[in-house]
Amino acid sequence: MLSFAKIFLMTVEQFFKHLLEELESHPTLKGYYRFLNDSKSFEFRKAYYVQRLEYIEQQVKNVNGPIWDIGCGYGTTAIFLALNGYKVHGSTLEYYFSEIPQRLEFWKKYGDISGFTFDYENLYDSTPPKEHYAAVIVQDTLHHTEPIDEALKIIKSCLEQNGKVIAVEENGNNWIQSLKLYKQRGNKRIIEYHDERLGKTILLGNENIRSYAHWKSLFEKEGFKMVDDSVHYVRLYPPMLFKGATESIVAKEQRIWRSNRFLKERFFFGLNFCAFKP
Repeated sequence: MLSFAKIFLMTVEQFFKHLLEELESHPTLKGYYRFLNDSKSFEFRKAYYVQRLEYIEQQVKNVNGPIWDIGCGYGTTAIFLALNGYKVHGSTLEYYFSEIPQRLEFWKKYGDISGFTFDYENLYDSTPPKEHYAAVIVQDTLHHTEPIDEALKIIKSCLEQNGKVIAVEENGNNWIQSLKLYKQRGNKRIIEYHDERLGKTILLGNENIRSYAHWKSLFEKEGFKMVDDSVHYVRLYPPMLFKGATESIVAKEQRIWRSNRFLKERFFFGLNFCAFKP
């Protein structure tokens, strides 16, 4: 069967413009995303956000079935995909859940978002879907998910054959971020968290970021096929260099990680990659 790349109804740039409008009237989101908190870091933060969403956009273009957004948070990525015609189910925990209905009221004026459904749900308690997912998105989620081997088993069981995992993560090999996290949590990479709504204590990865090589080992152990040419690194330069030169800085960063393994592994902050259920 032929597969055709989807034409997006709303671009990432258009979506980001509307997102800024929403932040102006939504204090909780404004504090979370921090785009409007400091004009000096605006381009820096925008570049990071936009590149990650563009990565997801590229990876779902040939996805022709339902998507599961695990750890969807406020539902931002799921809303973007729903506006572009995808059927997306989001799972989230904590305070994010109560904010989503207000968000839907804002976004429905820009298109049909009926394809987005969501639940307050712990991955390990999730019921097997009636239909398998064509893709699973884990954005800033894997490093909070423990035990990770059990999580990958669940994800694999919910994917259709040749279904795709799209992972958007932090680079666990980054020396600066690793030192910062070590100062915050030491070696305590897994903690317990009591969820009032669920009425139970669950394990939580304590910013348990990993390198691509480490993720690859974990995924392959559970029978996934890694896509090495899908790997993508984001963010090298500090905020002050972005002002007025965002496009050239981003282009330079993209050239550097492709040609300099040391800088890619040790100084790039963001890491994106994909895996398939063979």
